[in-house]
Amino acid sequence: MLELSELDAIDNAILDVLTKDARTPYTAIARRVGLSEAGVRKRIDRLVKIGVIKRFTIEVSRPAVVKAITLITADTSTDTSEVSRAVRNVNGVEKVYEVTGVYDVVAIISSSNISEVNRCIDELRRVKGVRSTNTMMVLREE
Repeated sequence: MLELSELDAIDNAILDVLTKDARTPYTAIARRVGLSEAGVRKRIDRLVKIGVIKRFTIEVSRPAVVKAITLITADTSTDTSEVSRAVRNVNGVEKVYEVTGVYDVVAIISSSNISEVNRCIDELRRVKGVRSTNTMMVLREE
C-alpha cells in the first residue's frame, strides 16, 4: 500500500478537493491543480486502486438526529479487530475507530431518538469481547 509520504502535492490537492466535495467534476479539479481532465481521472483511479481513496460517500444532515460516542474496552483475550467488526454491524453505529489509550474502540452512534440510541448501546454491551463501555451524548455539532 502507498504511504502517505509518497503522495505528491497534486495528489494531496486532489484529495483536498474531493474531501470537501466528492462530486466535484474532474474538469473543475483539473483547473484547480493544473492538470488535464484525463490526468486527474488517472490520478483518482490510481488513488482508488491503491487504497488511498476507500470510498466516495455523502454526508447527510437530518433534523432531530441524536448522536452519541461510545468508548469501548475490549477483553484482553479478544482480538480488537473482531470486536470492531462486530460493533460496526450493530444497527445505529455510524462509524467505528480502533484507538490507543484507555479504550480500544470508539463507536459513533446516530439515531432519530434517544430510545434507539439506548437500544444500540445495550446491543454494543452484548457484543462478544466487549468488557465495558462509556457513552457520551453529543449536545451540539459544529
